[in-house]
Amino acid sequence: MSSRRLPVYLVLDCSGSMSGDPIEAVNQGVKALVAELQSEPYAIETAYLSVITFESTAQQVCPLTELMTFQPPLLSAGGTTALGAALKLLTQCFDKEVKKASDAQKGDWKPLVFLMTDGMPTDTWEKAADQLKQKKPANIIACAAGSGADEYTLKKLTEIVVKLDNLQPDTLKQFFKWVSQSIKQSSQSVAQVMADNQPINLPPPPQGIQIIP
Repeated sequence: MSSRRLPVYLVLDCSGSMSGDPIEAVNQGVKALVAELQSEPYAIETAYLSVITFESTAQQVCPLTELMTFQPPLLSAGGTTALGAALKLLTQCFDKEVKKASDAQKGDWKPLVFLMTDGMPTDTWEKAADQLKQKKPANIIACAAGSGADEYTLKKLTEIVVKLDNLQPDTLKQFFKWVSQSIKQSSQSVAQVMADNQPINLPPPPQGIQIIP
C-alpha cells in the first residue's frame, strides 16, 4: 500500500460577490465532490483534501485531511478578493503540509490545486503568482467564474485556466463535478503509473465550462 499522498487544495473565492446562490452552490459542490471521492477506492487511498478560502483575508479552513475523515466546511461570502494573500498562504501550506522527498521517503505526489475566483484581485498578487508559476510546486488549475473574473489574470499564475460562463448554481455544480472527476483521474494515474511530474490529464469539461487556450 502506497503511503504517498496526493494533496488536493481547493482555493475558493468567498468575496461578497459570491453571496446568495453562488456560495450556496459552492457549498453543495464541495459536499458532492467529497461524497463522490469517498466512493472511489484510488482516491480514498491517496487523496488528502484541504480548503483555503479568501475574501478580505485568506485562511485555511480545513488543513490537509485524509479523505475519509474530511468534513466539508460551511462557507459564507463577504469582503473583497485577496488573491495574493491566498497564494501566499497556499505556498506556506505546501511548505508545512506536503512531505518532501528524501533518502528515507519518496514524499507526496505533486499537489493538485483548484483555484476558483469570480472577480479581480483586490490586493497585490503578481509576485506570489510569478513565484508559483516559476517554481511549479503544484499542478494548478485556475477557474475564472462568471463575467467578473478575468481569465488572463489567472494565466499569470498557471497555464491551465478554465472559464465558467456564469455563476448559476448548475454551472458551479458542474464545475465541482468536473473537479472531482479530475481528482479521481489523478488519483488513479498516480496509483497506476507511479511516475512523478506527469503532466496532468484532465477530463473534458462539461457544457458551460471552457478551457482557455
